[in-house]
Amino acid sequence: MLARRLATIIIFGAVIMEAQPPQPGSDPIAENLFPPELVMSHQKELNLDDAQKTYLRGEIQKAQSRFTELQWQLQDNMEALVTSLKQSPVDEAQVLGLLDKVLNAEREIKRTQIGLLVRIRNKLTPEQQARLQKLRAPAGK
Repeated sequence: MLARRLATIIIFGAVIMEAQPPQPGSDPIAENLFPPELVMSHQKELNLDDAQKTYLRGEIQKAQSRFTELQWQLQDNMEALVTSLKQSPVDEAQVLGLLDKVLNAEREIKRTQIGLLVRIRNKLTPEQQARLQKLRAPAGK
């Protein structure tokens, strides 16, 4: 169950960053940040230096560790919420308190993800960023 939820969060993050917006230019966050997979898969084309590679590896590893910790918190909070919802009668204050914990964990996951993406972007030169923009643009643009 934990692996499935973690996979869901990873997929959700990938969808946020890679999904085609309904209208060109309608997702300014995705347009201005670069997913780690994109940077890693084009590191030779980007001419990443050793310092950049070391930094990016470290930041990605720290984020993955944080994602795992947050996923455990999220799973614990979800289980408690579901258990609380099964009670009869349902304690509304308890459910809402547990919901806040779930939402806070989800918020922290998203915050951690965006923080990582900002650090990745900030470590890239303007030329590397421009190259990535071209690499991810669909053919014909």
